[in-house]
Amino acid sequence: MKISDILEEKLILTKLPGTSKEQIINALVDLVSQSPKVLDKEKVRTAIFEREKIMSTGVGNGFAIPHGKTDAVSDIVASFAITAEPIPYQSLDEKPVRLVFLLVGKENLVGPHIKLLSRISRLMNKEEFRSKLLDIQTSKDVLAAFKQEEAHYSDM
Repeated sequence: MKISDILEEKLILTKLPGTSKEQIINALVDLVSQSPKVLDKEKVRTAIFEREKIMSTGVGNGFAIPHGKTDAVSDIVASFAITAEPIPYQSLDEKPVRLVFLLVGKENLVGPHIKLLSRISRLMNKEEFRSKLLDIQTSKDVLAAFKQEEAHYSDM
């Protein structure tokens, strides 16, 4: 499964306003709930924040990947945002975040969920790709960038 298979243009935001990690996560949960795969938005929100309590999903290099598993979705679903300003996120490197990828998996789809987390991390570890995303202005172009980047990997 490719990232671009689960990410939809309507579930991508550029210039997302906000000043805190909580505001950004809430905005992404609200965004992802537009998908028919989301059966209960508040249960999704709870799953994401419960996971965040365990350890911050700010992985470093200006990127965060809030995620969780719940039966409040019918299948894996995601949303992505580029924030308008750097957001304090309690990241591992203690730097603010601008790129945020929300991933919600179904409780019984652990394998695909972990594979997608790994693929997202691999793409986002590339400085060139992160820089490219920060320059993009539209959701359509963000999705195209993910598709183009994924084409470089034979196992995706």
